[in-house]
Amino acid sequence: MVTIMEEYKKYIAEFIGTFALVFVGAGAAAVSGNIVAVALAHGLILAVMISQFGDISGTHINPAVTIGLLVGKKIDVQDAIFYLIMQLFGGIAAGILLFIVITPTDGFTYGATQLAADVELYQGFLIEMILTFFLASSVYQAAVYQKGGSITPLIIGFTLAAAIMMGGNLTGASLNPARTLGPLISQLLNGTMELTRWINFLIVYCGGTVSGGILAALLHNFYFTPEK
Repeated sequence: MVTIMEEYKKYIAEFIGTFALVFVGAGAAAVSGNIVAVALAHGLILAVMISQFGDISGTHINPAVTIGLLVGKKIDVQDAIFYLIMQLFGGIAAGILLFIVITPTDGFTYGATQLAADVELYQGFLIEMILTFFLASSVYQAAVYQKGGSITPLIIGFTLAAAIMMGGNLTGASLNPARTLGPLISQLLNGTMELTRWINFLIVYCGGTVSGGILAALLHNFYFTPEK
């Protein structure tokens, strides 16, 4: 029984970490229109979760990061599958709780990441891909290759915060399919979901972010590896 619980501990950590990121990050976006506050909320909660669970699961709490690490052979297929499941469930659970605890107003989006009116689909894809590449790159160099030392949580958290400051007003700077999925569930429960949001979710917030994670894996795993 103890062995089974130890095995599942890392999966539970991924669920909690993703739930916290989406609940705090999307929650901050829902109640504050200040991009700096939203960026700091995401970056700080990510740093805290890495500090708490980094030695248990690695604290991916992001399907794009997990897929990038899988491509780089830093995680096995079984763990990657369970990580992805728990991350998506964490995002969904956070979306449900946001729906419960926040009273919406007209036009309320529960902190959803969405394309700005003047941002085309391909532009959103590229923005999410590039910003996720930066995030996954910091994970590889600071955490996987252990260059960050004791400030690894801050390095990764600040990378996310900086990315949101750049892309927040363009795409919402999700960099994480689970982060986008949470508020979509909130909107679905509220009856305000639009079909185009799901299309954007699949193309921009899944396709773009995962592409960025894979690109980082290819570059850092096969080119920027530490010298032996």
